[in-house]
Amino acid sequence: MEQIKLYDSELKLMELIWQQEEQKTAKQISIIASEIIGWNKNTTYTVLKKLVGKGAIERIEPNFMCKPIITREQVQLDETRKLINKLYDGSMKTFFASFLKKEHLSKEEIEELKDIINKEL
Repeated sequence: MEQIKLYDSELKLMELIWQQEEQKTAKQISIIASEIIGWNKNTTYTVLKKLVGKGAIERIEPNFMCKPIITREQVQLDETRKLINKLYDGSMKTFFASFLKKEHLSKEEIEELKDIINKEL
C-alpha cells in the first residue's frame, strides 16, 4: 500500500474516527471533534474532505458516512519508518541503540522486548 502523509490536523481527526466503534456520519464526527478538539463544523468537513482525497477514509452515501481505509497501525509503521530513515539513516539498529541508551526500561519491559524479537526470528 502506498504511504499516505497525514498532517497533524488530519491525524487528530483520524484518531477520533479510529476510536469510534461504529461508522459515523460527517455530521456526527463534527460534533465529536467540536467536543474533543474544539473545532467548528467547517474545519472538520475540510479535514474530512482532505482525508477522502488522500484515500485515508472512504465517503459512503447516503449521509457522508466515514469509513477508515487505513489503520492506526499502518500510519504508525509508516511514520516510524520515515523517522528512522530521516534521523538514523534507515538503521533500525542505530535507532534502537540510541533510544535504549536514553530510556530506562524495567526488567519486565526488557523481557517483553526480548520475547517480541525472538518471536519475529
